[in-house]
Amino acid sequence: MSKYLEFSTPASKEAKELAADFKLENIGLTHLDRVYWNLPNEALYEEIIFRNEAHLSADGPIVVKTGKWTARAASDKYVVKEESTENNIWWGQYNKPYSLEKFNSLLMRVQAYAQGEEFFVQDCYAGADPDFRLPVRIITEKAWHSLFARNMFLTTSDKETLKKFAPEFTVLCVPGFKVDPRVDGTGTETGIIINFGQRIAIIANTLYGGEIKKSIFTVLNFLLTFQDVLPMHCSANVGSGGDVALFFGLSGTGKTTLSADPKRNLIGDDEHGWGTNGVFNFEGGCYAKVIRLSAEAEPQIHACTQRFGTILENVVYDPVTRKIDLDDDSITENTRASYPLEFIPNVVPEKMARTHPKNIIFLTCDASGVLPPISRLSPDQAQYHFISGYTSKIAGTELGLGIEPQITFSACFGAPFMVRHPHAYAEMLSQRMMKHGAQCWLVNTGWVGGRFGVGKRISIRHTRNLLNAALEGKLDNVKFRKDKLFGFEVPLSCPDVPQDVLDPSTSWGNKDEYWKKYDALAARFIENFKLFQDGCSAQVIKSGPKRISQIKL
Repeated sequence: MSKYLEFSTPASKEAKELAADFKLENIGLTHLDRVYWNLPNEALYEEIIFRNEAHLSADGPIVVKTGKWTARAASDKYVVKEESTENNIWWGQYNKPYSLEKFNSLLMRVQAYAQGEEFFVQDCYAGADPDFRLPVRIITEKAWHSLFARNMFLTTSDKETLKKFAPEFTVLCVPGFKVDPRVDGTGTETGIIINFGQRIAIIANTLYGGEIKKSIFTVLNFLLTFQDVLPMHCSANVGSGGDVALFFGLSGTGKTTLSADPKRNLIGDDEHGWGTNGVFNFEGGCYAKVIRLSAEAEPQIHACTQRFGTILENVVYDPVTRKIDLDDDSITENTRASYPLEFIPNVVPEKMARTHPKNIIFLTCDASGVLPPISRLSPDQAQYHFISGYTSKIAGTELGLGIEPQITFSACFGAPFMVRHPHAYAEMLSQRMMKHGAQCWLVNTGWVGGRFGVGKRISIRHTRNLLNAALEGKLDNVKFRKDKLFGFEVPLSCPDVPQDVLDPSTSWGNKDEYWKKYDALAARFIENFKLFQDGCSAQVIKSGPKRISQIKL
């Protein structure tokens, strides 16, 4: 901000106190104005307010607006095609190839753009397991993005460690820079371009903080597979007996909410690795969706919206009282809170568990309203449903989504972030499940009594009770029925859950309409899996659903 006006900011004098010897010149950022190195939260707060990047709300969180981009620009992500990626990337919709020549040209223009500008740097780590952690450098134009990086990744305050810090991957976030589709070959003026060869990612023309977080996740989803670590888009917690549970699912399906269980200790809410030592968090914080969050239903996460250090993205607040309104979706449905993991009271301090998962939960938001609220999967069914990744995209989590949920199949319950082919991740998951005897459950957090607009969303209380029963072994001795179309096992009873909730067909007024809708969903599964069945075993392919015409109701 001092490119045109020369004056000091609150942290000017301390800007270089925690600087690394490995400077920004190493990636061609030269002739910069002032660089603020590894500022702590308090100093970043002062810079954020001083620069008018955000407002201070009641109780301490800062409130930021991200402008036009209130969600990920999923269609604007590219991966540079070069020697290390050419034969190892799942090229297509989510990993569009980008030429090395265009990237080098783009990087040169970004380097020119940066001259005379101020930047913030956070040197941190991705991955709590010291055997696999990745040193990452987050370079940002905005002070609040630097605070976001501190919330989301693992940091250190040790001056000597920071001095010797050498990044193995760098993210350069320049929301003020617009890519040029005519020159850069992009679809819009926004670009998220990842170069594994040069170990650098450029995020241009978007303020949405989630792009920083998900860029690093994408990086780990590639690099860690070559170290025999399974990267997972899941939350994880651990019980008092050391039993680890994983919760897979897209944004809006309940990963954060359901893993924040007062009876269990939280390892993390979104991104993990399953390696030789057990399960470990990739991050140091949470990035929770907070629209219509209530203190009664989700007290732990709600409390985080009222703490110093939390960043509230696109949350509406009263400029006079500074009180936030979590029910107001006038800016976006995708309101978010970024906060350190330590804000959750029953968190695992090490952010890892040196034990292997006992239960794996696939969270599905079924907008059709036909899937049972919980089902037990065989190992082959687990592979089938992991590769399928059925869910519904919830309004606001991506640009271009309307109000109504959009039925989708997202491989590995996180296709936009899967850099390698889903077979690679599914095989790694299957190997680990078989080796450690993990049980897999499919849990529907979507609708009952009819599709979206007709039925209602499943009670979070019922979902929690079903999950508690599964995790505590209370479903081990109950009777199950075999689902007629999908073949998985559905419990006939569960403690603290009404029996009719377990059979979704009972809550439909018209049974014929239910079976038609269920049959249509089975058809969608079968058609989608045709994209992936090459390379799958016959047992996995056969574990998918059948059509009504193939069975007797």
